Amino acid sequence: MKLLVVSDIHGSWYYAKKILEIVEKENPDKIVLLGDLYYHGPRNDLTQEYNPMEVSKILNSLKDKLLVVKGNCDAEVDEMISEFPFKENIEINVNGYDLFLTHGHKYNIDNLPPLGVKIDIMMYGHFHVGFIKEKDGIVFANPGSISLPKENSEHSYLILDNDKLTLKDVDGNIIQEKVLDKKM
Repeated sequence: MKLLVVSDIHGSWYYAKKILEIVEKENPDKIVLLGDLYYHGPRNDLTQEYNPMEVSKILNSLKDKLLVVKGNCDAEVDEMISEFPFKENIEINVNGYDLFLTHGHKYNIDNLPPLGVKIDIMMYGHFHVGFIKEKDGIVFANPGSISLPKENSEHSYLILDNDKLTLKDVDGNIIQEKVLDKKM
């Protein structure tokens, strides 16, 4: 299974349209959204072409492929304009790997979920900086923010395809790549 992982759209119609281009190019089986879909948040500037309703139309058009985690800027009202469910966290096995998908404001590389949750790969957004790191036998991956990158990072997303995890910029250029160990 091929996953496209995107986070922190923050209402940018411009970057929601980029997601459609990425879907066309990457042809993923599923699209994971790691939260903060519509609202820009009180600490962020307005995103390029800020238009949450247009973003919702694009995301609703992809609803059959979506797995969505609720971010700290997502509210109940956001769920009312969305034709797909928001989950607090998602635990799923993909290509033989146990994935833990979350927004990142609660659980992240520095604060793991409660004991008993099996994790080979933990993906989260929230920090707006993309990376792939390994720590204590767990691969941690952040797609960064597609619309509001921080710390001079790129507008980016992740692809999990078989045994390879790749961080790419919105033009499809590889930023970082990791071949996964099947022994996880």
